[in-house]
Amino acid sequence: LACRNENAEQPVSRSVINNETSHDGYGPLEPVIDQTTGLPLLYLPRNFEYLTFGWTGDPLLNGTPTPGSHDGMGAFSLASDRLLLIRNHELRRGVKFTNHPVYDVNAGGGTTTIEFNTATGTAGTAWASLAGTAVNCAGGPTPWGSWLTCEETVDGPGGDNDYHHAHGYIFEVPKEDTATAEPLRDMGRFVHEAIAVDPATGIVYETEDRRNSGFYRFLPTEINNLAAGGQLEMLALTDRTQADLRGRQTPFVWHPVSWVSIDDPDPANPSENSVFSQGFTGGGATFARLEGTWYGNERIYIVSTDGGNAEAGQIWEYDPTQERLRLIYESPNVDTLNMPDNICVSPRGGLVLCEDTEPDNFIRALSIDGSISPFAQNNVVLDGQIHGFTGDFRNREFAGATFSPDGNWLFFNAQTPGITFAVTGPWADGAL
Repeated sequence: LACRNENAEQPVSRSVINNETSHDGYGPLEPVIDQTTGLPLLYLPRNFEYLTFGWTGDPLLNGTPTPGSHDGMGAFSLASDRLLLIRNHELRRGVKFTNHPVYDVNAGGGTTTIEFNTATGTAGTAWASLAGTAVNCAGGPTPWGSWLTCEETVDGPGGDNDYHHAHGYIFEVPKEDTATAEPLRDMGRFVHEAIAVDPATGIVYETEDRRNSGFYRFLPTEINNLAAGGQLEMLALTDRTQADLRGRQTPFVWHPVSWVSIDDPDPANPSENSVFSQGFTGGGATFARLEGTWYGNERIYIVSTDGGNAEAGQIWEYDPTQERLRLIYESPNVDTLNMPDNICVSPRGGLVLCEDTEPDNFIRALSIDGSISPFAQNNVVLDGQIHGFTGDFRNREFAGATFSPDGNWLFFNAQTPGITFAVTGPWADGAL
């Protein structure tokens, strides 16, 4: 990829951080030209390159335009250097982008699936794989090759959005097919954010995005067959009932955990805390706005977007083998890390953190020993060059970070105006 243009006139970034002080950093960030558009849409370390695709408005296979509000995303292997990306669209209402499969004709969210060739660095066909869902925020990949997309709302019929069906569920999308558009009701109806699956057990871990949030696990009746049902439970600290983990926590101290059964995971007329209150009453722990979660290094990593004393973010680590939990990173200030959201684990073990804040948004690299550095900065400023989009989008969130299975490409989204990035470079030089 010949992406860099050292002499191009660049929009002025408001707070580019020089990360040379971190031993796990890749070096200072510089403006880099997008191979697709010729625009400097990202700041990256030297020797990293990228292209964009899957913009809002790009045509899908059925001829309809790609929907916006790109969010969570997963990558799945195919044969011959090919992979599929399944990408969420966090929309409440909107024009349907497919007639099948559709859960609720009045809901505008869903998923699209895109082919990508890792050898040539090119995107291929894209199609709608699920529609008619609402506020598809994050989700996560399964070991059996599907994507679980999560609704971040409990709205239903009779509300302002005039939905035909209840929302607040998880839906499964096969990697090479379209979804059934049937909610997985036993996995809970609440303000979902993300999931992570332990491949050793098939247990699915779930996060909840509220100020008072629980961390949940779903014990499937049949491994690899979530539609067969199962039991939802909420995490509790064994030595501290109803523990408040939103602040004043000591890093790297292990806490033994237990699990509280959720007797009514699919309440008929829920408030946002209907499921949480069941777990809390049974002694469950409270987190601050749980967002991304990901399996890696035989652990489950969990993001609290505004947890910690500075209310700028916490990263938790759950050990499913030993049934214990610890805080591995807390942001000391908003300049170091601010409002982390989606997360993924690189094939080399480092953590990728997507920020959702203002005025600037970064992708951060976090090593397991707690060293953090900026890897990418949003520099999307448009003047009608692509589908007529105009504006300064540098304050819009990054989302959907996921590595290609071979570890050579990092994919992520700028939620607004809706762009998917594919970045490659010397990953071994830093934490990722």
